[in-house]
Amino acid sequence: MKSRVWVVAVLLAATAGGPRARAGEGLEAQDARAEREGQRYDEGTAALDEEQWDQAIRAFDEVAGMGGRKADAALYWKAYGQRKAGRTAEALATVAELRRKAPQSRWLNEAQALEMEIRQASGQRVAPEAGGDEDLKLIALNGLLHSDSARALPLLEEFLAANRSAKLRERALFVLSQSDEPEARALVAEIARGRAHPDLQRKAIQNLGLFGGAENRQALSDIYAASDDVGVKKSVLQAFMVSGEKGRVLAAARSEKVPELRRAAIQQLGVMGAQSELWELYRAEGDVEVKKTILHGMFIGGGADRLLELARTETQPELRRTIVHNLGLLGSSRTGDALSGMYRSETDPQIRREVLNAFFIQGNADALIRIARAEKDPELRKEAVSKLSLMGSNKAALEFMMELLK
Repeated sequence: MKSRVWVVAVLLAATAGGPRARAGEGLEAQDARAEREGQRYDEGTAALDEEQWDQAIRAFDEVAGMGGRKADAALYWKAYGQRKAGRTAEALATVAELRRKAPQSRWLNEAQALEMEIRQASGQRVAPEAGGDEDLKLIALNGLLHSDSARALPLLEEFLAANRSAKLRERALFVLSQSDEPEARALVAEIARGRAHPDLQRKAIQNLGLFGGAENRQALSDIYAASDDVGVKKSVLQAFMVSGEKGRVLAAARSEKVPELRRAAIQQLGVMGAQSELWELYRAEGDVEVKKTILHGMFIGGGADRLLELARTETQPELRRTIVHNLGLLGSSRTGDALSGMYRSETDPQIRREVLNAFFIQGNADALIRIARAEKDPELRKEAVSKLSLMGSNKAALEFMMELLK
């Protein structure tokens, strides 16, 4: 509630154009009137935030009566408060007053949408054609879909087929995807398969995952099995992730022959936090590049414990460097101490350099300073100091630079 009042009030009311100051009114009187208008408007929005509807209605009624810059905004919020208070007839009358008094107001679309919501909530049928623009027609179609789906579905199909913007067609598809009607679900599935409106195919796949259900998940599985399009298959994997289909994503990560799709499946497992599954994949995998992808998936899922364990046990230098890099990305509070321990025990200069880079990524100046003070290898010490020199905004790094200069 609060966010709606605040955002719309700030974006529209502050710039709403009201009548000019009354002729002959002195500057002092104008200032006093503007101050009173702003004060009562703020009191009205505060009352809305607290759901004190009657107080809000009185405040906005007074602002509207002043005829100033915020008069049209006040009429909208007065109608909004009246609707919330259950005074729907009065709310509709206030919307009509706004339409009459401020025909060019930026608040008219908001007011018209509010009017449609009031009429739909009271059981009145609002024809989509009554909307003043396409956004409002979609609001009406959404309401109609829940009250008279047989009438709404042909209109939605027409909306999808018409020469409208991509954004509005995607929104129409979103409305359609929410329906439980067999005809609506069949149409969304046809679009997801690419048999209708192919430009909306990936959006339909996304909606199948978003709204879930056994029927949608099976449709996604069928699309994945039947398609040769890598982009479509990647969209299905993402939809599986959204719908929580960990088993199907894991199956693709294990058996997919196309490297790009296998990597995509592994990344989705990371997003799903499937650390145990990624661990099993890593232990069974022989390809270094695939293992790197799995390590990245562990990082995406925040798998610090698994990565730390691999940092201790992995023997392949290239993979160890990748592990250290990912540990650096996880932040110093989670991995800083472990990386310091690795640096002390490590003998491979390349991996030690990767640890230094990890500290730099973390902004861990303290760890770099400790290394710069204790390191015997001149090249590694120079590397640590070089990284500190790039952290000029860090107080500890700056003080250490001054120390070296002295």
